[in-house]
Amino acid sequence: MPETPRTPSRRSLLAGASAAAALTALPAAPGAAHAASATKPTPAGAAAGTRPYRWRNAVIGGTGFITGVLFHPRVKGLAYARTDIGGAYRWSDTTGTWTPLTDHLGWDDWNLLGVEAIAVDPARPDRLYLALGTYSQPWSEYGAVLRSDDRGATWSRADLTVKLGANEDGRGTGERLLVDPGAGDTLWLGTRHDGLLRSTDRGATWAAADFPATPSASGQGITFLAAAGRAVYAGWGDGGAANLYRRTGAGWVAVPGQPAGETAKVPIHAAYDTGTRALYVTYADGPGPNNQTGGSVHKLNTVTGRWTDVTPVREGGAFGYGGLAVDARRSGTVVVSTNNRWSEVDTLFRSTDGGKSWTSLKDTAVLDVSETPYLKWGEDKPKFGWWIQTVAIDPYDSKHIVYGTGATLFGTRDLVHWAPQIRGLEEAAVRQLISPPAGEAHLISGLGDLGVMYHERLTASPSRGMASNPVMGSATGLAQAALRPSYVVRAGWGDHGNGAYSRDGGRTWAPFAAQPDLATSAPGPIAVSADGKTLLWSFVHWDGTRHPAYRSADNGATWSEVPSFPKGATPVADPVRPTLFYAYDSDAGTLYTSTDSGRTFTARAAGLPSGDAQFKIVAAPGRSGDLWLSAKGNGLYRSTDGGASFTRVTSCRASYNLGFGRAAHGASYPAVYQVGSVDALTAVYRSDDGAKTWIRINDDAHQWGWTGETITGDPRIHGRVYLGTNGRGIQYGDPR
Repeated sequence: MPETPRTPSRRSLLAGASAAAALTALPAAPGAAHAASATKPTPAGAAAGTRPYRWRNAVIGGTGFITGVLFHPRVKGLAYARTDIGGAYRWSDTTGTWTPLTDHLGWDDWNLLGVEAIAVDPARPDRLYLALGTYSQPWSEYGAVLRSDDRGATWSRADLTVKLGANEDGRGTGERLLVDPGAGDTLWLGTRHDGLLRSTDRGATWAAADFPATPSASGQGITFLAAAGRAVYAGWGDGGAANLYRRTGAGWVAVPGQPAGETAKVPIHAAYDTGTRALYVTYADGPGPNNQTGGSVHKLNTVTGRWTDVTPVREGGAFGYGGLAVDARRSGTVVVSTNNRWSEVDTLFRSTDGGKSWTSLKDTAVLDVSETPYLKWGEDKPKFGWWIQTVAIDPYDSKHIVYGTGATLFGTRDLVHWAPQIRGLEEAAVRQLISPPAGEAHLISGLGDLGVMYHERLTASPSRGMASNPVMGSATGLAQAALRPSYVVRAGWGDHGNGAYSRDGGRTWAPFAAQPDLATSAPGPIAVSADGKTLLWSFVHWDGTRHPAYRSADNGATWSEVPSFPKGATPVADPVRPTLFYAYDSDAGTLYTSTDSGRTFTARAAGLPSGDAQFKIVAAPGRSGDLWLSAKGNGLYRSTDGGASFTRVTSCRASYNLGFGRAAHGASYPAVYQVGSVDALTAVYRSDDGAKTWIRINDDAHQWGWTGETITGDPRIHGRVYLGTNGRGIQYGDPR
């Protein structure tokens, strides 16, 4: 999933509760080496008013990598899921829905939206633990462990002094967090680069624990911790003499006779069959989810110490093994998944005789994706899946199996019929949002990995799925002609064209007849003039290299370079005058304009904030030359003379993105929405008086980490706002 920019740290404890309901923080134990005690949430400033809002997801369904699913062994119908950048969820079999558990994490805690591991306490069903940390890179923040006594309704937090990597290679391994099977207050946390951590006070404080292997700065470290009776096993992903260890009274020892070789290089998952006392382990030659070319499945008799190779198949292309689950009701029944098996498509293998024989569940599967049509990926039929690194069997229903993919969670109740079991779980990374002024849809979205979607309803997944003709991966540009809203253009990463247009408001599409050569390697943002007659397409390579923009005046049939356009800038069309375009040179802090339909650009206002390519220019609807510049921590600026001059808006101290919606009753100016800071708190704000004053419209339970990419109001409904998140989908809010 895409990265987000680095931000400082703000602490928050709440999940779905008011500040008064926060759990009391536990003090740090003297000498604790790897954690601080939980801290109380930073109070919101009083400079801005507040307005209660009801927040919901615009439904798409899934849309991201489900990296782990864990059924509670003692509570029927209770399960948890983790994602690489979108937080954790709790499943209710009664309602058939997932409830998000980490939406309370705010702007400064964006790095904690990736969940590295989940742990439950088998003996105490209300206890839940999350190990959080999206990146372990030098620029990222430290991780944290959340602990709950009420299944994730409220949390206490311990901040670590190590980094976790929920959106890095190996994110489908696990679980790396475990409640000790012999002592419920003791937890173990396996890290990527800092060895093994131990807590003896239910995760309030952490300290380094002895472990016989030495981690590397770029490796996987401990890939899983698994209980087998009272014993604990640890997978090791950094090579060496052993990759599987067992804890005994004397400490950790390498398990004798363990598999070796390339197909057993990295242990991915382990699962213990209590009936046969067998420990199953899946292996691959790399941590995944990509770049695995070999793998295997092995079984350890924990009584005799005998190993058996029970690999289902090795032919059918280069692939590894990933997901693994045993049936708590039927000893000897086990399910494993292939991973990275692109040639024959990944599958689940199921055995009912301890791995002596296997059946491919894909071969008889009937997939129903009618609830989430995008899973057809523009084709006639959906695929069984890819990036299958988690599999779980309901301990109360042997035929209820779920498996995660790079985009959804499939489930079955009869081993034949499979459908997404995904209601309530939304993980899209949102890049662009348009709310049309008229027509069937109130929303068109541009997404990471999933292209563009036309939302006829906000409460159901778009019936057309991903925009096709052509199908694209991540969207890089989306624009609508202000005076001709039936005309929409999009750009993105695609195998059969990187740009397309629609003449019916985004319902159907056709590819541009031609495209600049740069479109295949560096598709960037795109703009369309107010009358729909001129296109400007900017190009930015994935590594940040910026290129000249290109212009088309014949609906994409021909393109010509615009040398005077600031390289890599985002083109913005004036919503009233078709000949006017704008572009912001963030390197120089200069606003450029074109008065000849994008043929040439000249510098106007200079001396503005510079140094960040994510500064954003937005044109106010229905007005010519009314421009707003969101300059992140440098504040918000406005021009009413077409960019000749800008004035800082003094009502806020920071602005990360900005959009407009229908004006309030009696107001002459559109409602303004932004993610920014009026005082010390970065939040979602609305102004009904042209940014003179602001009201906060989200709350401490609805923050969603990093929300700095895109926001827009609804031009038909005052107060409604659409907000893009980086891993929690499209949030839309209405005043209560």
